[in-house]
Amino acid sequence: MSNFIKILFLLVAILSLALFLAKKQNSIINSVSDKPFIALSTFSLYDITKHIAEDTLNIFMILPAGVDAHSFEPTPRLMADIQKSALVVYSGAGLEPWTKNFEFKSKVIDMSKHVKLLGLDSSSHHEHGDNCSHGAIDPHYWLDVQNMIIATNLITQELVDIFPTHKELYMQNREKYVMMLESIDRTYKKTLLKCKKETIIVNHNAFSYLSNRYGFNVEALSGLSPEAEPSAKNMLRLIKHVKKHNIKTIFFESFVSDKAMKSIALEANVDIEVLHPLGNVTAKDIEQNLDFEKIMEMNLQKISKALECQ
Repeated sequence: MSNFIKILFLLVAILSLALFLAKKQNSIINSVSDKPFIALSTFSLYDITKHIAEDTLNIFMILPAGVDAHSFEPTPRLMADIQKSALVVYSGAGLEPWTKNFEFKSKVIDMSKHVKLLGLDSSSHHEHGDNCSHGAIDPHYWLDVQNMIIATNLITQELVDIFPTHKELYMQNREKYVMMLESIDRTYKKTLLKCKKETIIVNHNAFSYLSNRYGFNVEALSGLSPEAEPSAKNMLRLIKHVKKHNIKTIFFESFVSDKAMKSIALEANVDIEVLHPLGNVTAKDIEQNLDFEKIMEMNLQKISKALECQ
């Protein structure tokens, strides 16, 4: 019996030691992967942060792939993830109605307060978001690379404040990302300098910042919300415009209904292409590993072809 008790004690001791070592190993794993969570509401803000932080932080995009930012509401689980984030950056300017009554528990930045915003007539600038309600301000400001540079600088500074041990990496990555944005700007200016056509036709008025910066016009079927129901009057107006100006290509967005634009393309006998407003990405975009730079390059090829640029 005494031998049995000795063996039992020995087994208990071995089991206790194994549990202790497993727990210690687990705590080491946890401490290694215990990175702060950073929540970004839209794709452009997410793209900046992913390039600056690399894998030093847990970065996630609040907006699910293929979902329109204008009507999105976060799930309770997503709300919990947002609450535990060390930093939350949202786009602002009325783009995300869910932020209005959301009680943020962490550091939060409304990026629209820091960039240059356009009024809906695209002719006047409003600094620091005088009126951030839909109806006065165009929220698609990330399509102006100067605004992306402002956002990059601000996000980098916030990341350095939260995680100062990686300051050198973040600053180097910021420099690379800003150089990439400046290169996009130069390429757009050069490519769209001399074009036969002046106007692109889109289903959703999301490209004013782009047209304002590079000197072309935009005719849209609906207003700021891509889900707005197009009127027969507007459809007829665009068909007439396309025929009158001999336009060969019109555009729609990949995660919005293309029904109306396809009807216009059929009636006017023109091509139809996807133009990316970069407010969000589709699951296919993610599969193809498309980032802000690649999508902007793809957009430029399509715009320059539609405008018949030299």
